[in-house]
Amino acid sequence: MEISDFLTPDRVLLDVRSRDKGQLISEVARAFARLVPGLQRETVETALLAREQLGSTGLGAGFALPHARIERLEDYLGLFVRLAKPIDFDAIDGKPVQLVFVLLIPAEAATHVAALAAISRRFRDAARVAKLRKVETHAAGYGILTEA
Repeated sequence: MEISDFLTPDRVLLDVRSRDKGQLISEVARAFARLVPGLQRETVETALLAREQLGSTGLGAGFALPHARIERLEDYLGLFVRLAKPIDFDAIDGKPVQLVFVLLIPAEAATHVAALAAISRRFRDAARVAKLRKVETHAAGYGILTEA
């Protein structure tokens, strides 16, 4: 599975202003509802907040990977956010987060390990992460995220 299987250029958001994790999740839910016909903001927000209650998805090094299963979702959906200023995300290393990749998973999917692995691989690449911190357009951000 590749990021291009579930990410589109219009779901690359740059310099989003959120003051905390809760506000970011609300903004992400609104973005999904605006960009994906039939997807409800409340459904996305509730699912992502419930997942965060199980444990933070802040993976360290300024990166978070919030994800949740969504009932009646037919395909995996991704959304990338670069925050204007890093926020506390209760990350495992205690550092604030600036880069966030959100993954919505069909509730019926047997596993989502391949999708999470595809995302994680991209964010372990220091050169790619440095480019994402500086990228100026949505299309360029999409290109960085999906290039081999």
